[in-house]
Amino acid sequence: MLHVDLDQFIAAVEVLRRPELAGKPVIVGGRGDPTERAVVSTASYEARAFGVGSGMPLRIAARKVPDAVILPVDREAYLEASDTVMATLRAQPGATVQVLGWDEAFMGVVTGNPEAYAREVQAAVLQRTRLHCSVGIGDTLLRAKVATGFGKPAGVFRLTVDNWLEVMGSLPTTDLWGVGAKVSARLATLGITTVAELAASDPQYLVPEFGPKMGPWYAQLGRGDGASVVDATPWIARGHSRETTFQRDLTNPAQVDAAVRELTAAVLDDVLAEGRPVIGLTLKVRYAPFDTTTRAHKIPQTSDPNEVLARVLDLAADIEANRPIRLLGVRAEMPMPDDARTGHTPTRGGW
Repeated sequence: MLHVDLDQFIAAVEVLRRPELAGKPVIVGGRGDPTERAVVSTASYEARAFGVGSGMPLRIAARKVPDAVILPVDREAYLEASDTVMATLRAQPGATVQVLGWDEAFMGVVTGNPEAYAREVQAAVLQRTRLHCSVGIGDTLLRAKVATGFGKPAGVFRLTVDNWLEVMGSLPTTDLWGVGAKVSARLATLGITTVAELAASDPQYLVPEFGPKMGPWYAQLGRGDGASVVDATPWIARGHSRETTFQRDLTNPAQVDAAVRELTAAVLDDVLAEGRPVIGLTLKVRYAPFDTTTRAHKIPQTSDPNEVLARVLDLAADIEANRPIRLLGVRAEMPMPDDARTGHTPTRGGW
């Protein structure tokens, strides 16, 4: 199987629209104004060389690269480019495609020469979209996904059970797909700091720290094992969310109430368009300067917008008075259809 990942996707789309930006440090985020509260959505490789990364406050990114070209996010342009890429992948001979997000997908193929097939995929994407991609080849989804990182930019790399530990063994556990900094720190308390150590660990040794499901799963990640079938079943969202970072902190209850109502209405538009009820709600509050809290609870299944709004307002009643608010977010969860695909979700939105 293959994992296809577009190189610096959002920045690359912007450079296609503005060829004069080729080779320059390009940063995309918010409305393109570093004086506003916003974060980096992506940065070109030239900007990344200065330490700019996704999620970094735009003002800090601008400080790191004073001569960077900073552009606003154009979601529709990226969606259009993404759809063309995915259509190109689906058109490849014998391919089963599982979309992971705007800029990446798994491909299930039967071929005696996966490297040659990968090069053909790269050529097809480049010809159709003028975008470069990297391709990871693996005998599991995890190995294919991790392999892509070794192929960037615009390369091909292969990871299998035969070379997994040779390539990955000495690397920190954070280099694994699915292991973030917090999980890595918890593993370190157990004396596990490298992929090889995680691979060699007894799954039951991890259970007290991570539980009976996640403990064995992390041990499996260390070995590179896991699913080996690409699932083309359309991904279905578990929920929809909207959040807003305010350019000026909200400082009175009327402002907060209006913002919560507006966010809830937007989320309900997304949820009700799918024809599924709401079964859970989450309210996210970020107080100034950067103290974030969330409150969530399950609710009786309902499609009544007034009932959903009332439940969100109940959550909002616990917002601390007299504390300036810089961000609010509302998320609604929905029941999953019986045949829905589970697992890692696309990165097109949500928390």
